[in-house]
Amino acid sequence: MTAPALTIAEILDLPAVVPLWPTVGRALSLSESTTYQLAAEDRLPIEVIRMGRRRVARTIDLHRFLRLAPEENGAGPACEAGPSAGSDEEAACEAASSVEQSAATSK
Repeated sequence: MTAPALTIAEILDLPAVVPLWPTVGRALSLSESTTYQLAAEDRLPIEVIRMGRRRVARTIDLHRFLRLAPEENGAGPACEAGPSAGSDEEAACEAASSVEQSAATSK
């Protein structure tokens, strides 16, 4: 049985480094075995960092892969509320948009 996927709000609220399972796996909607199998084959879409026996990933890499991080050129997150977006996702995108707008007007 697979754990429920993380919402955008939960993903944006993660610490700087997160464990491969359950955090990265749940964010990508992968089971534990699939997450570790892809990591072992170096096919996971984000860099895996080994810390002793633990495997972790940088949250910024996860954000970039999911297009939740600002682009290198200063553009904001690529949040698009589609027909399948839930209220959590819409709230996260609206919050990011309002922060960007207030930062732009305060310059």
